[in-house]
Amino acid sequence: MPPPAHYRLRAIRLYKELHRLGREYPDPSYDFHGKLRRAFEKNRNLEDPEKIERAFALGEYVKNETLALYSLRKYRWLRRSYHPQDDPR
Repeated sequence: MPPPAHYRLRAIRLYKELHRLGREYPDPSYDFHGKLRRAFEKNRNLEDPEKIERAFALGEYVKNETLALYSLRKYRWLRRSYHPQDDPR
């Protein structure tokens, strides 16, 4: 089992990455930062290494899905700028 300081540093790093990603979240009504903070506060008292690793895995999944959302947004913008007639709106 890694020392608790290792988990703390890893959690802080993940939180910072997700917080930076949340700055550009496309839907302001979603409250990305509020949900992020509540999720981390909910898991702050975990002590079982397996549950901690599951929480980290979920955080990494959210990070990857958010990055994919941003990539799709950029792709759609580029597609509309080069092919405005294909815009379904």
